Amino acid sequence: MAQDTFDNTDLKDYKASGVLEGKVAIVTGASSGIGQAVAIAYAKEGAKVVIGYLDDDEGADKTVQLVRHYGSEAKALSGDLSKSDNCGKLVNFALDEFGQIDILVNNAGYQYPQTSPLDITDEQMLKTFEIKSFAMFYLTRAALPHLKKGARIINTASINAYRGHSDLIDYSGANGAMVSMTRALARRLVREEIAVNGIAPGPIWTPLIPKTFGDLNPNVADDFGEDVPAGRAGQPYELAKAFVFLADPQNSYMTGQVLHINGGDYMST
Repeated sequence: MAQDTFDNTDLKDYKASGVLEGKVAIVTGASSGIGQAVAIAYAKEGAKVVIGYLDDDEGADKTVQLVRHYGSEAKALSGDLSKSDNCGKLVNFALDEFGQIDILVNNAGYQYPQTSPLDITDEQMLKTFEIKSFAMFYLTRAALPHLKKGARIINTASINAYRGHSDLIDYSGANGAMVSMTRALARRLVREEIAVNGIAPGPIWTPLIPKTFGDLNPNVADDFGEDVPAGRAGQPYELAKAFVFLADPQNSYMTGQVLHINGGDYMST
């Protein structure tokens, strides 16, 4: 099944109820894909959004414009969040712009497919973990002194943390680390009434897929996701409501959990 273009305008039909009015959210990896969809949904729910991104200035600007289009405020800051200093800069940027942080969405990530474990270099292994799991911890650590009772931390992991992927061995491991740290942080922060949860998407059609799998599979746009029970890949906007649910102040008794949104591919026990 050929994929649609990369477009989160389907969120124009998202019916908001204002559950995030007065909140400020940091969303990383928000210049496209899942992060962009989350930023738009949060804006429609009333939150101000700080967008963290690496180098896609055009995509980040588009996200800012979409947030503003839906009636909220947004600021964007570029930086490599695999470096702890940049995580501190993003937190300080959010505080300078909006004065508070209520929701932290650790969504940034990258993958380097390899058909053989022998092709995974030391440098690739380290970079994959730095981008995915180290950055999540660094940003959480930087934000924690500024999070108050009722704050929410949401980590975007992957189905590959649970079922693995033969061409994404290091990426699967990095997401597994993210899941474990989500659970550990939840245990540590629950008495402070800060909830830590995650989402493990299945095959979601984002710019990352053709960018990273295009060389291995020239037909990736036609067959990506066709092997799951739903028979297709998901679109980023189909995850947005789950991120809102986890950020909702009324969702106060759920922590240490990971939601599986994957078209029926992996069914958690």
